Amino acid sequence: MKKIVVIGGVAAGLKAAAKARRCDPEAGITVLERGEIISYGACGLPYYVGGDVHDIEDLMKTPVGIVRGPGYFKNVKDIVVLTQTEATVIDRQAKTVKVKKLATGETDSIPYDQLVIATGASAIKPRLAGVELGNIYTLWHPDDARAIQQGLGKGTFKRAVIIGAGLVGMEMAEALTKRQLEVTVVEMKEQLFPAFLDPEIAGIAAKYAAEKGIKLLTGEKVERFIGETDVTAVETDKRTIPADLVVLAMGAHPNAKLAEDAGLTVGATGAIVVDDEMRTSDPDIFAGGDCVENVNIISGQKVFAPMGSTANKHGRVIGENLCGGHAKFKGILNTVVVKLHGLTVGKTGLSEQDAKQLGYEYITAMVAGPDKIHYMPGAKLITIKLIAEAKTGKVLGMQAVGEGEVAKRVDVVAAVLTLGGTIDDLFDIDLSYAPPYNSPIDNVAVAANAVMNKLAGKLKGISSLAAKEKMTAEQTVFLDVRTPDECKQIRLAGCPNIKYIPLGQLRSRLTELNKDDEIVAFCKISLRGYEAEGILEGAGFENVKVMEGGVAAWPFSCEKG
Repeated sequence: MKKIVVIGGVAAGLKAAAKARRCDPEAGITVLERGEIISYGACGLPYYVGGDVHDIEDLMKTPVGIVRGPGYFKNVKDIVVLTQTEATVIDRQAKTVKVKKLATGETDSIPYDQLVIATGASAIKPRLAGVELGNIYTLWHPDDARAIQQGLGKGTFKRAVIIGAGLVGMEMAEALTKRQLEVTVVEMKEQLFPAFLDPEIAGIAAKYAAEKGIKLLTGEKVERFIGETDVTAVETDKRTIPADLVVLAMGAHPNAKLAEDAGLTVGATGAIVVDDEMRTSDPDIFAGGDCVENVNIISGQKVFAPMGSTANKHGRVIGENLCGGHAKFKGILNTVVVKLHGLTVGKTGLSEQDAKQLGYEYITAMVAGPDKIHYMPGAKLITIKLIAEAKTGKVLGMQAVGEGEVAKRVDVVAAVLTLGGTIDDLFDIDLSYAPPYNSPIDNVAVAANAVMNKLAGKLKGISSLAAKEKMTAEQTVFLDVRTPDECKQIRLAGCPNIKYIPLGQLRSRLTELNKDDEIVAFCKISLRGYEAEGILEGAGFENVKVMEGGVAAWPFSCEKG
């Protein structure tokens, strides 16, 4: 009987064990987990804190409500799960794993024919004064979520400081503002979601977060935590922030030491190196989940990108290959989607910053529009930024943000990226259409058309960031072609050289504009801005640009009323 040992009892490890059992009914499968809880959905922890998930055990249940504990895996899948059992040494020559029973201190040695390392990752905890004070959490384990929930229930927490404006940080910002806490997010880098968003998209999300009561401090570094027993304040390089709750959301590092001590190859990212069948440098040892490197499908680079969805895919590939299969894991696109109150932020593939660093000759376009046809109830705006290779039209990546349906647009582009598609493919895909769900031309197809128009020289678009820099230029005029009622409701702030001419009046009022000026045309989403460009160029204006995304995608302050 083949002996399969799995180190790690969460996503990748148990998925590998379960798949191996389906492929081989006779194998002896043992899972070692140093914690007490197994098979939990860590990604759901912020939603437990926020109140969307009422019972933390729901994160550990099957869809029909059965807790996935050791008894479940033994009775249903004939898999032995040993909790509070830490793997301490992998002896590759003897093909054994030395373990320590954490409850008793007893040690043992477990033999294997094939081994799976799924040791995951650990939250980064800074070496700063006061970091061991009470009420400072990482939200990396259900125990953290339980402790925060208990404090909220007792009314202990009123003011929270979150360190890090990434996925977990902003999910917790949402959760805690929903629980009526005063929330401040401190981010060392200059923008929200710095690991995956370009500044103009991040700016839209930051503007929305501020409207929801989240105080966001970017470009600010935490220096120490203040308090005697429990934390009372966070000191940065710029200020002191009162706090009775701190959440450390600074990212993660791979738990690769056990593998490294066993002589397995570890990459420059600090994670375990595996091939496309998830084998390590030892052919009898597989690894998957947050402890391994992944390959970026677009760039071909090795990256550390911990994600629950990726870990589950790794587990499935490993389980099949444990039983003689040759399943392959193609790689990742760093696809991300995150909810921030009523806003959704998504991304797949390369950002513009990534494309620039990798030396691509690229082109971008940003478009805004309703997520379904405008006359349907519930239509909401989304903004898409598309990045493509200039010479070939190959799609490199996209980002999207809005209160409308963002996730399905991200998934469409992720599919095109996986298949190596182009902007023509994005337009050609026969996407579903009915007024309650979409517009006749989907938002991603509109973005593809904008890139095509830019490549053809028909659209001379500039980003909101570039437009902001031109605001005070003497010979640049911002041409707002919205209706007077629209302009009364909301206007760009701090723009001295602005001219209001509704699109329907533009042809009859051309003499109010100077052909020697640079003209930046825009409207709510800049569809009319694009039409204004065509009218002006047809009348002999040679220096006309369109502010992409319009007022809807403007990430800076506006005047209202």
